[in-house]
Amino acid sequence: SGKDLLLFLRVTKQYLPHIARLCLISTFLEDGIRMWFQWSEQKEYIETTWGCGVFLATLFVLINLLGQLGGCILILSRNFVQYACFGLFGLIALQTVAYSILWDPKFLMRNLALGGGLLLLLAESRSEGRSMFAGVPTMRESSPKQYMQLGGRVLLVLMFMTLLHFDTSFLSILQNLVGTALIVLVAIGFKTKLAALTLVIWLLAINVYFNAFWTIPAYKPMHDFLKYDFFQTTSVIGGLLLVVALGPGGVSMDEKKKDW
Repeated sequence: SGKDLLLFLRVTKQYLPHIARLCLISTFLEDGIRMWFQWSEQKEYIETTWGCGVFLATLFVLINLLGQLGGCILILSRNFVQYACFGLFGLIALQTVAYSILWDPKFLMRNLALGGGLLLLLAESRSEGRSMFAGVPTMRESSPKQYMQLGGRVLLVLMFMTLLHFDTSFLSILQNLVGTALIVLVAIGFKTKLAALTLVIWLLAINVYFNAFWTIPAYKPMHDFLKYDFFQTTSVIGGLLLVVALGPGGVSMDEKKKDW
């Protein structure tokens, strides 16, 4: 209910943005560390796939390693967050092309959802910058921050498109209906915090149940696949937690309701 949610938000107000940021960058952190431990495999893959030679393949792995770990450190330490977000946007785009994700709808949607999480982080860092100049009038409705939050919410929702199961069992149909309803609420910004929190709990359960990479020996390829999925989902959970912490922003039904 609304009262329970308010109580939850009051209790977690100080911690929620930090937890959200940590979850959000987890996939970049994991991928950066993976580049370090699988240096030669990654380099070989890029070299073979693109026929680009040793130098460019090494450069690709190095940029991914330093860019992702560096971006994570900046975001967690709250330094140059906007530059870190732009850097990670660039790396998402680079990986989308390099790993041919462009032609795989599931992975493409997940990468776009990651971009949505970064957009929300960018919006949060802009509002922090603003609060330093308290009392200075700002353009309320048309500020880029509101549209970043809208874009971030809509992109985050793409993650759930990859989780809908198209079969006719009762449980699948129920999960699809409830999931779609929550997705629409988050996208249009109606009862946003409650809907986002419900999605967080749902995603958390799905993630721990279906992506339990720790139950599979490390030498099996499935271990890596599930680990990748697990951290990507954790990042989207981070994005949703930012929605819970910050609200939907100005371009939303919740905000318009106040005007009515």
